Amino acid sequence: MDFNDFASLLRSDRSVRRFDSSRPVTRETLSQLVDLTRFCASGRNAQPLRYKIVSDPETCSTLYGALKWAGYFTWWDGPEPSERPVAYLVQCLDTRYGSDCLCDDGLQLQAITLGARTLGIASCIIKAFNRDKVSGTLGLDSRYQPRYVLALGYPAEQVVLEEMSGAEDADFRYYRTADGIHHVPKRPLSELLL
Repeated sequence: MDFNDFASLLRSDRSVRRFDSSRPVTRETLSQLVDLTRFCASGRNAQPLRYKIVSDPETCSTLYGALKWAGYFTWWDGPEPSERPVAYLVQCLDTRYGSDCLCDDGLQLQAITLGARTLGIASCIIKAFNRDKVSGTLGLDSRYQPRYVLALGYPAEQVVLEEMSGAEDADFRYYRTADGIHHVPKRPLSELLL
């Protein structure tokens, strides 16, 4: 893979909030995605993160009720039943190894989402959820603290990147147009460099 291939993969790794619920993602595929995290850098090399695979429809449905979707879409209650994720990976901190995972959570989530994109699978990293309900639904031991829920499935929406203006007050909020396309503004490189 060259630099341009990698940049293209990264551009395609967008948060998707509507999925094709008729297309399952196998438990084996989910395990392979989690396996990618073993090769990520880890603060202190503690490797404190664990993953709970959720792929059976009943648990997926219960877990869905603990999640909040698309904070900027105050008018939207989340995906319709036919557009809900078919699988989840719940990232948990194993507190036996400390109370902070440093940067491991983001590194591992990016590895998983990039790996998923190579398989045509889309994802949405969710931080807004009811932790007690997630822990209870999954029967997690108290030493495992849920940090993120990663929703997965084949995409049922198009996500387009938009170049933001360089103005300091430019609107960075994602939005959906009448045709159902999800737009994500991105700051220009000139604004990132000091």
